[in-house]
Amino acid sequence: MEDHEEEQPAFEIGVVVPKTSNVKAEDESSDCVEALVREFKNVGLVVERVIGVADQFIKLAASLETLGKAAARLQIKKRTRIGVDLQFEWEEAEAFVRQPDGSLFSWSERFHCYQHLIYGIENKGKSAVILEHNGKEVRWEVGECLLQKLGSEGIVKQVFPLHDETKRKKLLHSWALHWRDFTNQPVDDIYSYFGTKIALYFAFLGMYTRWLLFPAAFGIMLQIIDFGPLQLLVLPIFFIFIILWAIMFSQFWKRKNSALLARWQISYPIGADAGYKLLGMEWSSLQSPMELIRKKRVTDNAKEKEIFQRNEWFGRLMRFRNDALVILSIICLQLPFEVAYAHTYEVTESDLMKFGLTTIYLFAIQYVTHIGGKISVGLIKHENNENKEKRADSLVYKVFGLYFMQSYIGIFYHALLHRSFLTLRQVLIQRLLVSEVLENLLENSLPYLKYSYKKYRIRRKRKCEKGSLTGKIQFTSRVEKEYLKPSYSASIGDELEDGLFDDFLELALQFGLIMMFACAFPLTFAFAFLNNITEIRTDAVKLLTMFKRPVPRAAMTIGAWLNIFQFLILMSICTNCALLAWLYDREGKWKIEPGLAAILVMEHVLLLIKFGFSRFVPEEPAWVRANRMKNATQAQDMCSKQLLRTISGGEGAFAEVKKLEAVD
Repeated sequence: MEDHEEEQPAFEIGVVVPKTSNVKAEDESSDCVEALVREFKNVGLVVERVIGVADQFIKLAASLETLGKAAARLQIKKRTRIGVDLQFEWEEAEAFVRQPDGSLFSWSERFHCYQHLIYGIENKGKSAVILEHNGKEVRWEVGECLLQKLGSEGIVKQVFPLHDETKRKKLLHSWALHWRDFTNQPVDDIYSYFGTKIALYFAFLGMYTRWLLFPAAFGIMLQIIDFGPLQLLVLPIFFIFIILWAIMFSQFWKRKNSALLARWQISYPIGADAGYKLLGMEWSSLQSPMELIRKKRVTDNAKEKEIFQRNEWFGRLMRFRNDALVILSIICLQLPFEVAYAHTYEVTESDLMKFGLTTIYLFAIQYVTHIGGKISVGLIKHENNENKEKRADSLVYKVFGLYFMQSYIGIFYHALLHRSFLTLRQVLIQRLLVSEVLENLLENSLPYLKYSYKKYRIRRKRKCEKGSLTGKIQFTSRVEKEYLKPSYSASIGDELEDGLFDDFLELALQFGLIMMFACAFPLTFAFAFLNNITEIRTDAVKLLTMFKRPVPRAAMTIGAWLNIFQFLILMSICTNCALLAWLYDREGKWKIEPGLAAILVMEHVLLLIKFGFSRFVPEEPAWVRANRMKNATQAQDMCSKQLLRTISGGEGAFAEVKKLEAVD
């Protein structure tokens, strides 16, 4: 196994336990923390203990061999050198393709192996084990997970991923602090360090920002050049351009998404709830024909079918009920509040008062949406969604409805009811400046304030315990500093989503703002471009320095957010057509009848282009499609050969198969 040896493994998992007084030698075998450390070592983990100011920390690392054997037990599928995804075997490790950074396992795979190792520690004896902690007895029952038991007793306070200092510093210099190339990012390194979900977000943000350069340049040109009588002709051209731009961006992102998955050797999400599918067959362990036939008989049972159908339709009805509740709540509760704010803004004469009103409103709605998010999470728990990602997508749709109403209803009020383009432009500027600046300040200052407050509480508690303690208490251990940092969680709660919810939400609201009112103020694209250049670096700094290392999440796409972006494109076609119709009528250049007819024709043409462009630009590059078909063909051949060998290898098994077929 010398070929598998790597450099010294990095500590990637931290376990927090209380500080204990000196334990006598005869008591060490029964001490809870000592037992936990001993069990960690028994499963092959590298352990290092660090004494902090208020707690004790156990840092865990694993050699490549330990991770490899855990991956084999978990039956993790990995891409082989012939292009087929097979279950990992440690003895055949050289047959599997390595990650872009040269490592054998991705961060998602390593994290799942760590989870398997530390939560797989159970009492395999014939009787319960009595452990002690600070004079308190803890009974470790047979078959019980040690980590969960100590967690329920309050001895294990938290288990969290640790930053790898070598890789973190490398990313800081090549990504977070690298401003020279603006939108250029080391996406492969981000994937290797944070996992698929976060890597796809930054790939999407980088591509979106690069593409924003074209409408931003067009918008600046419209702002600084006086086209005179041609101004009313230039605006429709700009509108058509940005719609075509958005449609092309959406389609080319799908191509980039599939290319990234192919480059990262991802053909299924790790830890999917159901078995992985390939060629319409179960590819979990190449089962024998006996097992396949037995499963088929259970599935074909009429009673089983009835249960599945009842659960399916019950789940659909629950989702329909929940969606109806959210929509009715938005219409009956949130809509009057938003219209009242918009009307107050309209009748307020002082610009300073308007600016202050907008600021107060943006602070107030944070609490409204937080409550709405909590209610949405409660509703989703009763839905029959397929897996956690489906539940998360359902939550995204519901909560985005709240944000959509609060973000755009005031602007619709000025645009549709008053037709005041001057006021509309002022509102757009204030929303872009106030909301984006406020969001950046909050998302970059709140983590630091939370971190500082935790340190302050610990210092104060230690001074109270020690009495008159001279000198300032210093936090010297890096693992303790990471423990005190906040988690990368969503503002609506971390039950189903992490901090990417807020980052994607900010992008979606910005996209809707600049697209739906593009004809009223083309310069907004330039504001968005500058903001996103800053957003790439500040989000990188935030993830690398201000938060704990996020738990990796499997993903194939950006999920529900892509559908939301496409919905906003459709909305922008309708809103901009309405803006153009009113603008032409107001300027007196066209009569409303021919002007409206021309704009309606343009609207229908753009909608046809929106739905037809996907036929012109395929979602998957040709080289990705060719590799996928090649791999599928090879996998089918291997599956067929193994099934044939299984059938011909055992006469008894074949006879039993024929007997079952005769019974059927």
